[in-house]
Amino acid sequence: MSGETVEYCRVDAALFPVDRSAPNIKLRIAMPAGWNRKAMMFGGGGYNGTIPDIAQNVPFGRPDRLAPLARGYATFGSDSGHQAGPTGSLDGSFGTNDEAVRNFAAGDALRKTRDAAMFLIRHGYGAGPSRSYFAGGSTGGREALIVAQRWPDAFDGIISAYPAWNNMAEILDLGYLVQVMSRPGAFPGPEKQTLLYNSVIEKCDGRDGLEDKVISNEAGCDFDPRALRCPDGADTGPTCLSDRQIASVIAASKPFRWPYRIASGEKEYPGFPLLSGADMRTPFLGFGTSAPANPMPTTSGYGMQYWDQWVKYFLTRDPDHNSLEVDPRRPGKWLHRISYLSTIQDRNNSNLRPFARSGGKLLLLHGSADELVSHRSTNDYYQRVLDKLGYGQTRNFMRYYLVPGANHANFGAPAFAANWDSLSALERWVEKGRPPVKPVVIDGRSGRTRPLCEYPRWPKYRSGDADSAQSFVCSR
Repeated sequence: MSGETVEYCRVDAALFPVDRSAPNIKLRIAMPAGWNRKAMMFGGGGYNGTIPDIAQNVPFGRPDRLAPLARGYATFGSDSGHQAGPTGSLDGSFGTNDEAVRNFAAGDALRKTRDAAMFLIRHGYGAGPSRSYFAGGSTGGREALIVAQRWPDAFDGIISAYPAWNNMAEILDLGYLVQVMSRPGAFPGPEKQTLLYNSVIEKCDGRDGLEDKVISNEAGCDFDPRALRCPDGADTGPTCLSDRQIASVIAASKPFRWPYRIASGEKEYPGFPLLSGADMRTPFLGFGTSAPANPMPTTSGYGMQYWDQWVKYFLTRDPDHNSLEVDPRRPGKWLHRISYLSTIQDRNNSNLRPFARSGGKLLLLHGSADELVSHRSTNDYYQRVLDKLGYGQTRNFMRYYLVPGANHANFGAPAFAANWDSLSALERWVEKGRPPVKPVVIDGRSGRTRPLCEYPRWPKYRSGDADSAQSFVCSR
């Protein structure tokens, strides 16, 4: 916490389920001695199953700025209603219990945790907080949007980063990629992924006015992986892609649409940029280093393993089921179950009007090189909010920033390790009525800065110091 020593009381608690066979919700609260009369709830990640670190910073937060607890916040979070095994956030075994599924996927545990924490905070301090905030990334980003939609009066300010908001839609896309990449010869291994990444950078890096290994205008990158085709489409080595590998890359980068109706109303997942899925600095979050198989290798991509757990415990509820045998394009007897689960897992309908009316403020962030949750999906969410509320009303309570070169949670060695003091910006907006003005994001690895542009704008280099945000302008 930036070198600060904080004296606080830690409270651990358990909320008992209605279904006695369901696991408890385990939560933790930190109540500092120098309380600032504010509260901060943290979201989880993956399948959750562990209590978030109550001393952590917000997603993409600046390490040289105080974390919420060090600022005097009472901080809290929960495991969302189940306890993970050795595989941590990739443990989906709780999915065999209906109450545990609703606690996690529908977000029921969020309200239960929040209400219990508020009770304990009032009991500990003799008063409730004057302001309450929520911050989360990935699954936690989805949870942030859930609380904004389902309980619009629960939090005054929310930070949602790289949110997996349409969880079912992404799961179906991941299942499709498992089908495609498990075919013989279809998986592009580590060397091929590096080739693809370098080729995309070479083709598109300078189009924003500066060659810096960061593609700022990702939507304007028109690289075609067929340019890397091996002679006759055969796999002849690490300097080219076979026809089957090209098909896999294209499948990952294009929208996936399923030919049936599901109850949530979702119809597609928008796919991943070529840059993210091929970034070999973080293979675990992207394609992985080995092809999907049965049993699913731990060296396959995170999303492939996520699909495997979902099939075994949420869909079929058979831990021995071969997840490669479920085809999201033709689910057969599993269609009804998929449709039912979509009513739970894709409850985010982007109706934030009640949250806006309550005076809440929302900061939404995503990196354009995210390997695990497509930023295109967040683009879609933002557009849905605009369609419902209009541009003027949306800007009264919400800002969406897309960070070029940033990946999922600054994992590994991203091209741009995004750091922004979003909490201070949110505090000023909520407590003083001052929205963010020309924010600047810092690369935590190199120290270079860029303007944090509101989507759909992106930072275009003009002239001057290439490491300074003042040398860039937010462009369309």
